[in-house]
Amino acid sequence: MSNRDSNPPFSLTLFIVFFSLSLPVYSSSAKSLKYDEEDFSGTGSGYLVRRDQRRALVQTEYGDISSIDVTDGRRGPYHVQFITMEPNSLFLPVLLHADMVFYVHTGSGTLNWAHGEDDQINKVSIKKGDIHRLRPGSLFFLQSDLQTERHKLRINAIFANTEEDVYDPTLGAYSSVRDLVRGFDTKILRSAFQVSKEVIQSITNSTDHSAIVHAVPPTKKETFWDLEGRFLKTFIGASYDGTALNKKKDKKHKKKDKSKTYNIFDTDPDFRNCNGWSTTVNERNSPLLTGSNIGLFMVNLTKGSMMGPHWNPRATEISVVLHGEGMVRVVCSSTAKRSECRNLRFRVKEGDVFAVPMFHPMAQMSYNNDSLVFMGFSTTNRKNYPQFLAGKYSVLQTLNRQILAVSLNVTNTTVDQLLAAQVESIILDCTSCAEEEEKIMLEEIEKEREEEEARKREEQRKREEEQRQREEEARKREEEKRKREEEEARKREEEEEKKKREEEEEERRREEQEEEERRRREEEEEERRKREGEEEQERERQQEEEQERKRREEQERQRQQEEEERRREEAAAAARREQEEEAARAREEEEEARRQQQEDYSRRREEEAQTEQDEARRQQEEIERRTRPEEQETEGDQGFDGETGRREI
Repeated sequence: MSNRDSNPPFSLTLFIVFFSLSLPVYSSSAKSLKYDEEDFSGTGSGYLVRRDQRRALVQTEYGDISSIDVTDGRRGPYHVQFITMEPNSLFLPVLLHADMVFYVHTGSGTLNWAHGEDDQINKVSIKKGDIHRLRPGSLFFLQSDLQTERHKLRINAIFANTEEDVYDPTLGAYSSVRDLVRGFDTKILRSAFQVSKEVIQSITNSTDHSAIVHAVPPTKKETFWDLEGRFLKTFIGASYDGTALNKKKDKKHKKKDKSKTYNIFDTDPDFRNCNGWSTTVNERNSPLLTGSNIGLFMVNLTKGSMMGPHWNPRATEISVVLHGEGMVRVVCSSTAKRSECRNLRFRVKEGDVFAVPMFHPMAQMSYNNDSLVFMGFSTTNRKNYPQFLAGKYSVLQTLNRQILAVSLNVTNTTVDQLLAAQVESIILDCTSCAEEEEKIMLEEIEKEREEEEARKREEQRKREEEQRQREEEARKREEEKRKREEEEARKREEEEEKKKREEEEEERRREEQEEEERRRREEEEEERRKREGEEEQERERQQEEEQERKRREEQERQRQQEEEERRREEAAAAARREQEEEAARAREEEEEARRQQQEDYSRRREEEAQTEQDEARRQQEEIERRTRPEEQETEGDQGFDGETGRREI
């Protein structure tokens, strides 16, 4: 937006003149509301996304998360999430996948986060109007305050999708720390965290629950949230005692402004007049956005006011309606293709999201009965200076008025009157502009409906005309078919008559041929019978000769068989004699062997008996030889008593 201010009123008539001059010469009327809703927001993704078209990601009694994907027709879609938390609720820790910039719409709470480049967990209180940014790879969680007013904590967040930082819808905006931890086996977790098995099991065996839960007050007993905090500490290497954060930051980190948010209501707006105010936030006035390609803005239009016709040369605006209702007018470039870009006119209300690409002139208008408040995100990594069409700082003021008159095809006086009439800038008085725009929109809807009905009637007339033509063509085709059938019937009759004559001629020729064939067959039959008689006689002679030859061969074979039989009998008798002689020799040899064995056995027995006799005789002689000296000594010792003698003996 701009920093400039002026106060004089701006007439409705002059606004209509300005806006009509801004349209392409050959451009058609703006799109109707029906077209917007069906063609641009029917699937929850387009230039305009209604509140009831948000996709529900989380729905619990403690809060909900919904999302949309909105496109500017050039880049995107841009992913926007709406986080709503009941008082005293906890948004569980997640790992951020993309650059995240968010605005606190209502309520208050506490943001806790850590990034891989830091060595501590950061903690900051957030409230309505706060803006904050979290970088990809950050671990964060939120807790809403328990207020007496019991305001819900509502956050609008965008996830960057630019050339430098791409949001990947397949990965999502973030992933749960619980899922990261519980995705590993118990052994891996114990080795990684150096804790007991019971600690790991208390994590892995716990029941699943949603991303937003009731915030349990701290107790002396270690709870699951304490355990999860310990894992968070292990992930980032920060100091965490389970009940407090940020207790051991060093002085160096205290000097940094990481734990400070930027509140849009703590500073004066960039522009303010009786018709409303606007403000922008970028890296120049908020260090949090340094290095980010996302900026924020907020516009508050009082009753019957308008953000003057303007465009962004280097940014796409993604706006969220925070309060009230209004009309938005978007104009395409005069060189854009009709099929790719059309002028838009649509009504917005609280919760709707709409996107306007760069270089698309636009104007937002509030109704006479209520104000219109909307905030949004601008997507650019370069300096963007909105350019206004009308007012004190109109870009037309920089052009040569004579050249401008030629461009508008009006006189110089008209151009002077045009540029001198409006002394206000940026936010202008525009009483009943929104109502007039809605009236035009409804008229265009009705006109388009009538044109659609006329088009359908014309199509119906064309279809009926085509039907009549088809019926006439069918009648002509039927007549031609009847003529063809008559001609074909006549030709068939002629062909059948011709065919009949040909068949009769053919029958006659066939009968002649059959008669000739019959005579030829009779002659051949006669010749065959004669030839068969001769052949029969020859076969009988050959059979007699064959029988005689077989008889002689049979006699010769019988003689040879008898001779062979006689030789076999002689050979068998010789063989039997040889076998008998061989058997006799075997018996004689066996008898001789038995006799020899008997003789050998008898001889051995005699030798053994002789040996035993010799041994007995030798022993007897030995005994006798020993006995004789003893007897002699006995006889010499007659004086010994009998007992002693017996003992000596």
